[in-house]
Amino acid sequence: MKKFVSLLLALMLVLTSSFAMAESVADLAKAAESMTHDELVEKALAEEGTFIVYGNTSRIVTAAEAFSALYNIPFEGSNLKDAEIYTKLANEIEGKAKGADMVMIQDGASLQSMAIDTGYLVNFVPASVKATVAEGDQNPLIHQFINKVFIWNNKGENVPAITNVWQLTEPQYKGNIVFKAPDAEQVNMNFLVMLTSEEWSGKLAEAYKNLYGKEIELGDCENAGYKWIAEFLGNCVFGNSDTTLAEELSQETAAGKLGLFVLSKLRSSSVYTENLTVGQYLASETGTAIEPFSGFMYPMYAMLSSNASRPYTAMLFIEYLMGADGFHPWGKSIGAYSTNTAIAPLEGDLALDVWKSSLVMEDPEYILDNYEDVYSFVTMYLQ
Repeated sequence: MKKFVSLLLALMLVLTSSFAMAESVADLAKAAESMTHDELVEKALAEEGTFIVYGNTSRIVTAAEAFSALYNIPFEGSNLKDAEIYTKLANEIEGKAKGADMVMIQDGASLQSMAIDTGYLVNFVPASVKATVAEGDQNPLIHQFINKVFIWNNKGENVPAITNVWQLTEPQYKGNIVFKAPDAEQVNMNFLVMLTSEEWSGKLAEAYKNLYGKEIELGDCENAGYKWIAEFLGNCVFGNSDTTLAEELSQETAAGKLGLFVLSKLRSSSVYTENLTVGQYLASETGTAIEPFSGFMYPMYAMLSSNASRPYTAMLFIEYLMGADGFHPWGKSIGAYSTNTAIAPLEGDLALDVWKSSLVMEDPEYILDNYEDVYSFVTMYLQ
């Protein structure tokens, strides 16, 4: 009996200690939001062990390498898919095992339900950027926005001339639109979910009337968002990689085709950018617009793990990422937009506020509330 009581007390001590450790990271982060850069550096350099970073972008490893060299801090960086990151976080934190100190991840709806509500990830806003990052982008902290936009091949005689997204539902585009399958890319599914909202379904209904001169007939669809989704997906050819979609669309043999994919993929040397036209660039040049949107935009978040063994190092790294040097791996090419207004987009690209006004933006709360219904609807067209 005494042995059982001793084991029970030991277990309670471990659980209490683990809970305190998780709480302490949040407490440390809150207190550290008033720290200067030099204070963060001092705290970070006093920590020991390997600094561990997870991110769903390969460029997080590049940034971590530069950070490691700057401060002489040993690190391990892993480029993982979102689902893999959440699984590893759960296993590490629930298993009380050493793991990630800092995470960069997308998809605000999953972030809220799988990492913030569970307490796995902790927010931290460096004092150095509080005045230059919009308050709405601070909790959770958005490191950057990324856009997926309509891009088409400009070769041949049948070059797309898109001014209204309903054109993409017409018979001539059957099999001529490339799009990463939304069941393989969460942000693509989130985009479709947002189109069913009152705001965007209303804009789609108005765009339909502007193009065809008559009110939209919904048939069995709940609203114009659902109708556009059904007809758009019916014309799509689905891929598994935005990089591959960009490469294939840029070939001269892809004349007459159009895609909706990540703009930053145009940075690749394997993409023939001279064969491609970015819809929003053309719209901005001509002073027109693609009704009611020219693509969509989603955030990339930077957060601390509640299990961090080097929490101050993670905070210092987030501060680094929010500055010009830390953003450079992304900022050196088009299609990535720092939330730090002191960092301008790459020359030749459009300003973040221009993109925000012409793209569909994520609303994590709406997505969480409506995801299941829209997912069931969308999957009918992915068979």
